[in-house]
Amino acid sequence: MQTIPLSNLLVAFVPALAVVCIQLAWSLKSHTVLHALGRMLFQLMVIGYLLNFIFRSESAWLVLGILAVMIIASSWISLRPIAQRRRELLKFALVSVAVSGLLVLLLVTQGVLGLSPWFTPHYLIPLAGMIFSSAMNSVSIAAERFYAELEQAVPANDAKLTAFNVALVPTVNSLFAVGLVSLPGMMTGQILSGISPLIAVRYQIMVMCMIFGVSGIAAALFLSLVARRR
Repeated sequence: MQTIPLSNLLVAFVPALAVVCIQLAWSLKSHTVLHALGRMLFQLMVIGYLLNFIFRSESAWLVLGILAVMIIASSWISLRPIAQRRRELLKFALVSVAVSGLLVLLLVTQGVLGLSPWFTPHYLIPLAGMIFSSAMNSVSIAAERFYAELEQAVPANDAKLTAFNVALVPTVNSLFAVGLVSLPGMMTGQILSGISPLIAVRYQIMVMCMIFGVSGIAAALFLSLVARRR
């Protein structure tokens, strides 16, 4: 693949900065977006160097440590829309993200790909990132909608059902759009690197199924736990 010069990479920030300018022009707070962009830049630069080291290692314990960090971070971030309840609900988010994510990750890496050894980092870590981030997003949407419904005096069971349906909307939309409106990141990256589109399609089918599955399982687990608690 073509290496992007750093000077050219700066051009990619133009649309992002345009959004910040719109926020400023409309007298909206932009510090959250600027903070998110700054964190994204820092985190990706750090992870680039870190992954170089991890991919060369042959330590299962190191990979397990990375997975643990992913689970904790994604569980914490998933509760950002209801930050005032974060400490109260963190244990439920941890259980939901960990159980759903690890089950789907095990199924994909061993049942579909048959990785040997099971902790092969350059497969396991990128797939785990997609899985845990999907679980994080579905839990985040489910949590926000569940408590929004409760504030409107909706019964807890009805709020759970509504929140579950809403949590799946982005993933279901992506299922409808994939191949018709969008070529997802993994498939695009493989095609750009010279992989046959027919092979890339198989990987993308696997990815879409695992994302939909983990999103639904994580949201269902979280909502069941918090609804039962109430």
